[in-house]
Amino acid sequence: MTPEVCPNHLIVGLLGKDCLTFLQSLVSNDVRPLGLADGLIWTALLTPQGKYLADFFVGRLNERLFLDLPGQLADGIMQRLTMYKLRAEVTFEPLDWQVGRGLGAAPTNSLPDPRTDALGWRSYGMPTVPGSTDWNALRVQNMVPETGIELISNESYVLEMGFERLHGVDFRKGCYVGQEVTARMKHKTELRKGLVQVRVQGSAPVGTPIMNDGKEAGTLYSQSGNVALAYLRFDRAEGPLTAGEAIVTWDGAQA
Repeated sequence: MTPEVCPNHLIVGLLGKDCLTFLQSLVSNDVRPLGLADGLIWTALLTPQGKYLADFFVGRLNERLFLDLPGQLADGIMQRLTMYKLRAEVTFEPLDWQVGRGLGAAPTNSLPDPRTDALGWRSYGMPTVPGSTDWNALRVQNMVPETGIELISNESYVLEMGFERLHGVDFRKGCYVGQEVTARMKHKTELRKGLVQVRVQGSAPVGTPIMNDGKEAGTLYSQSGNVALAYLRFDRAEGPLTAGEAIVTWDGAQA
């Protein structure tokens, strides 16, 4: 199967004996399994206050370590990694690899998308073609947040955005930047806000406030047909909700 192009992603190779230990101290997920076998891990960089900065994939393919970065955040990610590198033996090398994705039988040089089986696989360094798969619909159906839409730098918290369900955070790996706040949210508090799937009658632009009896209850984001992703305050999300002229309903299920 020829991979469909995955637009606006950049690949950076990782060289040096400290690659994984360096990343392990910075990101939300455990990257040590990549020292043993090929694979793909989804993870995030956080602020010291536990807020989301960026998400990306760390991969190993044919024993080569690499970063799969969203293009709009790539410069910021690399600046932060370079800032933290200090004396670690790590070298970053831009790679001219096309990034593809697809469903069904996986071709050579591809790895399963670690967030959910519903998103199939991602390929690296293979020719790609424009595709017909509705990836936005798959994201909405499976509650997968998107960089720059649901995932907002310096605002989002990864647990509210479903990172635990989507295998993007590990609670046994030890310290990393933002770990204390993330662990406290997991073990000592009950989430009062978060990413949910809602039904929408009508339409409203991404970012439209969701209202309940004159009070803001959340924000409407990606939509596919009459299904959408929304960020809600759970205590204000009971009863009739509106987003502009659209009617929004929520069944109470959380990320």
